[in-house]
Amino acid sequence: MGGDFINLIKNLVNNLGYIFLIAFIITRLGIFKRTIVKEKFKKSDMLLLSMVFGCFGILGTYIGTEINGAIANTRMIGVVTGGILCGPFVGIISGIIAGTHRLFMNVGSATALPCAIATIIAGFFSGFIYKIFNNKNKVLYGFVCGIIMESIEMLMIFIMVNPKGVALAIIKHIYIPMAFTNAFGIALLIALVNSIIREKEEIAAKQSQIALEIANKTLPYFRDINEHTYENICSIIKEYTDTDAVAITDKEKILAHVGAASDHHIKGEHFKTKATKNVLATGEILELKNKKEINCSFDKCPLKSAIIAPLKDGEEIIGTLKIYYVKENRISHTNRSLVLGLSQLISTQLEISKLSKLQEMANKAEIKALQSQINPHFLFNALNTIVSFVRMSPDRARELIINLSTYMRYNIENVMNLSDIYKELEQVNAYVEIEKARFGDKLNVEYHIDDDVNVKIPSLIIQPIVENSIKHGIMKNGNSGTVSIKVNNVSDDKVEVIVQDDGIGIPEEVIRRVYSGNVQQNKIGISNVHNRLKYIYGEGLNIERLEKGTRISFILKREEEL
Repeated sequence: MGGDFINLIKNLVNNLGYIFLIAFIITRLGIFKRTIVKEKFKKSDMLLLSMVFGCFGILGTYIGTEINGAIANTRMIGVVTGGILCGPFVGIISGIIAGTHRLFMNVGSATALPCAIATIIAGFFSGFIYKIFNNKNKVLYGFVCGIIMESIEMLMIFIMVNPKGVALAIIKHIYIPMAFTNAFGIALLIALVNSIIREKEEIAAKQSQIALEIANKTLPYFRDINEHTYENICSIIKEYTDTDAVAITDKEKILAHVGAASDHHIKGEHFKTKATKNVLATGEILELKNKKEINCSFDKCPLKSAIIAPLKDGEEIIGTLKIYYVKENRISHTNRSLVLGLSQLISTQLEISKLSKLQEMANKAEIKALQSQINPHFLFNALNTIVSFVRMSPDRARELIINLSTYMRYNIENVMNLSDIYKELEQVNAYVEIEKARFGDKLNVEYHIDDDVNVKIPSLIIQPIVENSIKHGIMKNGNSGTVSIKVNNVSDDKVEVIVQDDGIGIPEEVIRRVYSGNVQQNKIGISNVHNRLKYIYGEGLNIERLEKGTRISFILKREEEL
């Protein structure tokens, strides 16, 4: 009895080794790695993963050890791992695949049906774990799930196998070895697959770091764009990325080309690739995997693969960023994502560079308000906050970069125009998310927006008020606090906007200065908002000091236009 028990454990451990050898090989394949790291699976992805984990289940049955008409196996490893890592669809389908195989592999076996049913149940149960505990410790839950599933399998054998003496003999021999072998196997396989996901996160962190370094290095050149600006930018991008050439174009000609093929891709000349025209026409990023796809008109061009991304000014395509390689098939998901991020970054910085031109219009109150909002301290604080998230939370870092881009883009695009209030609120939310990342739990912002608030609003009206509530209300209090933003329909032609905080409260002296137009330098944002509203609608801000905090409100009229 003792010898049989030890032999069974040895066999199961050996089987586990075979499974992990095959699993290691499969997880190194490019198609599997590209699929498993996706944030959202397509139907084709789920079918592929179902087949992979279902085949792991079939393998576990094939290499199992027969005992008293039953098979001591590692079938559950593939099914449970698939469900916990990839969700209910993969868990259920892989369970059906492995369970059906078990049923028809040994039809006459008394344990074929209960084991098949238990395998399918494992697929359902592991998918349930994915839904409920998706962001939890999957390795631990995989181990626990393995023991639970083997317990259910033994229960099914006890219920469905007769006589009961045979069922108990089977359970006595295989339950403990199978339960713990499968549990350990599931935990280890989940850890193996998770290592691929962690590798993706590390790459994402590195990309974010590279993007921020490039942003930091190129920022001075965007402040004063001249004939050498784009060459310097291309040189910096080439230095920080593993590329052979970098180019920037406008809609007609090459603005700069640094690296390989610079002898015939010459600054000031019309670009030589049809692919660039396609990107300008469609606005979509384009991957070119070989020389034929690049289709350069120069026969001896050494460039053999490339990524071309559009540069945009708002919705208008104004040029392209091009990354080239001298070898074919150098395009990967990693460098595609990096180029896309860089193109968005350059687009935003090009728009920021317009601020120097807008200085000529400083006599207009709208431009003064814009300039007061693009505060260098806020920009540097935002970048420092993003840097702090790069390693510990790369996804959060990418979100903050998008929020910063949204904030800056809105400030630049909507200087002189009335805009939809939802666009204004989107810009406010982008600003708020950056501040929440900086201050953490100390800052809470609530939104209460009526349905169908269809109204146009002068740009940069709500955000300066929210900024004032955060900086001079909540943060000066030294404790945590809440800012409430309300947009209410008060009549068919009027909408009320209210920004209220529970901070230290605005001093009555400041309120008097805003109304009189004699404000301190650090309150000029609120003063500009008050004056602009008064000029457009005849009524400015209604500022109230509360028992705890400040309430600022104003009325928008639907029929008004600038």
